[in-house]
Amino acid sequence: MGIILASQSPRRKELLELAGIKHRVIVSQVDEMLDEDLDVAGQVQDLAIQKACAVAELFPQETIIGADTIVVFGGKILGKPKNEEDAFNMLKSLSGRKHQVMTGVSIINKDKELLTSFVNITEVEFYNVTDEWILNYIQSGEPMDKAGSYGIQGKGFELVKSISGDYYSVMGLPIASLKRTLTHLGLI
Repeated sequence: MGIILASQSPRRKELLELAGIKHRVIVSQVDEMLDEDLDVAGQVQDLAIQKACAVAELFPQETIIGADTIVVFGGKILGKPKNEEDAFNMLKSLSGRKHQVMTGVSIINKDKELLTSFVNITEVEFYNVTDEWILNYIQSGEPMDKAGSYGIQGKGFELVKSISGDYYSVMGLPIASLKRTLTHLGLI
């Protein structure tokens, strides 16, 4: 028995390694469809469960970790940008304002009939940034595969004025909460 991370995110993999959690990666092949009947926190939790369940079907004896991160501003989910214009508009709207980053985590082991999940919510406030700064940041390519069009662990750190909550959750995995949960469940 082992632990499988159902994510292609290099940041999540790095965080599990940082925590000393031995694992392997099997990317979940889930079409990320939001359930509009759920509130925003429920939607991100549901996506994490979907990812973990898809991999758990293939590896029922293993413990599967699924995760998903979204950025929420003004009650609206800001996903990964569709293009550079979309990234610019997201970053411009967040400039000088507060938003929430929600990371849903799911832990599944089918053979042990185990399913647990949680959502971590962190509030992030951005500095005011110029259009020129935003355009330069977009040209770096960093925003293009990130929810909300920024990566706090990269050049995007320059955007962040304050954070209230779990820094690692903004990166994509609230590793302290996850490790405590895995330990409590006797999985590590």
